[in-house]
Amino acid sequence: MSRRNNVLTLVKPKGVATRKARGAPTSGPALDVLMKFRLVINSNKRHFKWVEQQTGISGALVWVLREVGQSPGLRVSELAETMAIHQSTASNLLDKLQERGLIERDRSTDDQRVVRVFPTRSGEALVRRFPQSARGLLQEALLKLPPVSLHSLNRLLEQLLQEMNTVDLKSPKKRIADTLA
Repeated sequence: MSRRNNVLTLVKPKGVATRKARGAPTSGPALDVLMKFRLVINSNKRHFKWVEQQTGISGALVWVLREVGQSPGLRVSELAETMAIHQSTASNLLDKLQERGLIERDRSTDDQRVVRVFPTRSGEALVRRFPQSARGLLQEALLKLPPVSLHSLNRLLEQLLQEMNTVDLKSPKKRIADTLA
């Protein structure tokens, strides 16, 4: 078994014949889709690497700073929701931006649990220099798709995850497919 992105996947044991060796087709719709997935993932990785070269901070930090720059006073929970990440992940990313002097946090005087995030002057200057697609090519492309296409893609990806029967490492007894139901 192998861990990648908090997802457990099965790894082929040594000495076990692959499908190709047993005469599986080397082309067709399944392989075409697989190649397209790889192209999407690799294109997004290359884009974020280029963004990091342009800005000096990771693509994820660029995305966070872009969201904060576009919505000063954003709450941490709102940021997490906007980026479809866990609130603790958003806090960790904000910690890194704060360490670099790119954002400031402000606790509400009414409710100390509420933290609002603002870009600093340095953060605002960096936001102005960002490439157009700071969120990443994948999200920008998804935002351009018509709702009917997004619905269809979402349904097909749910079906794919169910077929994969993938296990979520954060909750080992729960398959990712179960969380979609």
